[in-house]
Amino acid sequence: MIIKKITRPLLGRLISLPSFTKRSIVLLSDTGLIALSVWIAFSLRFGEFYFLNSSQIYALVGIIGIEILSLLIFGAYRSVIRYFGGKSAWIIFKATIVSSVLWAWVAFMLQITGIDGVPRTVPIIYAFICTFFLIGSRLYAKWLLNSAYQVTYLGRKTLIFNAGRAGRQLAASLNHSNELRVLGFVDDSPALCGKDVDGLRVFESEQLEALISRLGVEVVIVASSDLFGKRHKDILGLLETHKVQVRVLPAISDIAAGRHLVDLVREVDIGDLLGRELVLANPELLGRCIKDKSVLVTGAGGSIGSELCRQILGLGPKRLVLLEASEAALYQVDRALRKINDCEVVSVLGSVKDYDKLKAILQKYSIDTIYHAAAHKHVPLVEANIVEGVLNNIYGTRAIIAAAYECTQLGDHSPYKGPSNFILISTDKAVRPTNVMGATKRWAELILHDYAEKVKSEGGKLVFAAVRFGNVLGSSGSVIPLFKEQIAQGGPITVTHPEITRYFMSIHEAVELVIQAGSIAQGSEVFLLDMGEPVKIVDLAEKMIALSGKAGQINIAVTGLRLGEKLYEELLIGAENAQLTNHPKIMKATEPLIGDESLQDLLNKIDSLIAENLDLELRQLLLRVAQ
Repeated sequence: MIIKKITRPLLGRLISLPSFTKRSIVLLSDTGLIALSVWIAFSLRFGEFYFLNSSQIYALVGIIGIEILSLLIFGAYRSVIRYFGGKSAWIIFKATIVSSVLWAWVAFMLQITGIDGVPRTVPIIYAFICTFFLIGSRLYAKWLLNSAYQVTYLGRKTLIFNAGRAGRQLAASLNHSNELRVLGFVDDSPALCGKDVDGLRVFESEQLEALISRLGVEVVIVASSDLFGKRHKDILGLLETHKVQVRVLPAISDIAAGRHLVDLVREVDIGDLLGRELVLANPELLGRCIKDKSVLVTGAGGSIGSELCRQILGLGPKRLVLLEASEAALYQVDRALRKINDCEVVSVLGSVKDYDKLKAILQKYSIDTIYHAAAHKHVPLVEANIVEGVLNNIYGTRAIIAAAYECTQLGDHSPYKGPSNFILISTDKAVRPTNVMGATKRWAELILHDYAEKVKSEGGKLVFAAVRFGNVLGSSGSVIPLFKEQIAQGGPITVTHPEITRYFMSIHEAVELVIQAGSIAQGSEVFLLDMGEPVKIVDLAEKMIALSGKAGQINIAVTGLRLGEKLYEELLIGAENAQLTNHPKIMKATEPLIGDESLQDLLNKIDSLIAENLDLELRQLLLRVAQ
């Protein structure tokens, strides 16, 4: 341990040196080892500590030059010491044999001319000694770098079930991982139990419970290449009884055949698409509306809502209340959150259209901050179900906003004074909308602004703000899940227009910015997230195909624009309205309002059109007001 503490800083400096400098150090070390090998070869040949004569000194210089040149030609100095392995050792062996043969030939030719100095057996002895020194020095350096410079904890403690070929390959791949630390194998093979494989001990499955308890194992990976049928089922059944995370590595042959490639494709993130650097979050802004507060998230089972919940839990709230209309979605997010929560989590099954229930929830749980993410957002579905889109996106938003506002008017007799922050999750489709979904979200913004102005006129403290952004990668409404499904089915990938573009952002970044924008808000703002440059959907499809390893095998089919779909989305109704904030990725805007018509009169018109089932007229009214 003391040696590690001393050597770790030195090794850190060594690793940080330029590649040329490190290669020069290795070359200098090899020169010394080659010279030492020659001297030992002569000493063994003559049976004593031998001192080279002048002609043998020339031979020594010659073999150093030949050996170094041979190593350079064979590519020995292109190997990285920390990843030195069998192939690199084989390169050194071949280079040394070639240089030894050349040395022997040169010595023989010199003997013909009468110059004697190198016995014929010396190059043979040298070949073995030099190979041992060069390979051994690199293995020692590798061990030193991988052990003395190793941090105390490298990832989650992991066991691999199956010490066969697949298990060994997996262990080698995880050897340099910072996420998982392999402690050993579990295998019932009599030939392997109790032995070491690639430096890792192989344990019997009967020892599993003791190992988990004694070593603190967190993850068990089943390498399934060599496990079939009932045996595979029995192993998974055994692991189910233990409190560890179980992962299954698909068979290597299946991966090579492409059967699991789509599942293995990592999430496409904003860096892949736009090549821009993410700005680190401001911890003060992240916690301002959440830490030690009671927080409500509507639409908590959706892609944005569930990510909001995950990030909120990491910011130290007093209580997190989830409101979701879908029982299945609420069940899933509730299960996921209870594994990571450190505070009270309350799951409420209900709709944002239920004003009385919303008001009761706010009062019962003394809600301080509201993130309103509940919305119908699939453009074609809302287009085909206009009334439901209006009821959920417009009336639902009005209900939760009104409930929040009314809770601030309870009076001195009530211990609860109402929420202090309300953040509406909006969309770029609300800007000059051409579809019902976008129009309903713009109406939601108008309702929020109307209440914000009312609070300001009364001198209230409730802050209303909206955050508007484009598509998020991987959300339920994103094209990413659709493209993955189409790739898995062998294609084609469907794109509505070859020139269609959209703004994209990762879910994590979008939610992180939403939380920070809510902390900046002072009331009545519409915040815009910096989405970077718009991305062509065709380019995104091509990237997804390439990441799946099926470039050239899957076609892209153009299906035509859907009803209400635009080629290009916008984030601002008027570019001149944008203003900078103290966050580089967040802007704010003052948007134009309805005009002379009162919002309540327009809502009354909507009521009449819904009652008379006049969907076409309803659509026209929604789009006219939202422009």
